[in-house]
Amino acid sequence: MLLSAVLGVALLLQNSGSACAAPPSTSAKKGKATFYDLAASMGNCSFPNSPADDLFVALGPNEYSNGAACGSYLDVSGPKGKVRVKVTDQCPECGPGHIDLSRTAFKKIGAEIDGIIPISYKTVTNPGTPGPISVRVKEGSSKFWLAVLIDNHANQLASVTVNGKSTHREDFNYWIIDAGAGGGPFKIKITDVYGRSTTVSGIRLSPGTTQKTTARLTGSGSSGSAVKAPGAESTSAKKKATPKPSLSSAAPAASSAAPLLESTEAAPAATEAPAEAPVDLAAGAAGCD
Repeated sequence: MLLSAVLGVALLLQNSGSACAAPPSTSAKKGKATFYDLAASMGNCSFPNSPADDLFVALGPNEYSNGAACGSYLDVSGPKGKVRVKVTDQCPECGPGHIDLSRTAFKKIGAEIDGIIPISYKTVTNPGTPGPISVRVKEGSSKFWLAVLIDNHANQLASVTVNGKSTHREDFNYWIIDAGAGGGPFKIKITDVYGRSTTVSGIRLSPGTTQKTTARLTGSGSSGSAVKAPGAESTSAKKKATPKPSLSSAAPAASSAAPLLESTEAAPAATEAPAEAPVDLAAGAAGCD
């Protein structure tokens, strides 16, 4: 009887589109690093451009996790020091503990001539990002089929909804509604694995374009406080007492009018982890849908 109940719960979680994704481990892991050049491709995460600083990494299938790791960051320590890299790609041949760095990142922590170096690495919680969240509408999208790519979210994402409709993520990092969400404009709610959530509105059905917003899920890093969209709700950081537990070409230029930041919410994290940068969020409940 107990076994049947456990199996029932497992099946429910497996088949539920709203089940929350678990945060990744932030414990340091030991392994090895190689390097590669991305050339003209964009990597398995479908970001139209590599990071401006050329610091990125490809993960093996287990850690890439069908695209769940895309857009998150790792701190990698090697013989010469430490570097922070963005997950932008998958390395199909990389086994557990083996990561494939950009040549630029590799040279910051090791000697290029070595080819392979010993490293330790860990996931970064709440890192700063080079800009606010952007939304790219995939080529081929229409009122009958919609795919969007979210960038500059920093932490791994748990869910994305469009006009209240659930999406599913493909391993190339687009969030898809197979039946579409109409002709837009769209209101998109983005929730990360720590329960932080933000909603942006005014996203146009404009295939092949990347649309900038003023929304952030984490702090703005070294560039200072996030810029608020006109008319947006105040998102001053508030402390809330909680118990301690624990594949396409570069996009054409988007419209100069940034989609509106509707609101930003935060929920207690599933596991407590120190923030890497000030978090520009208002306290409130957030779910995985």
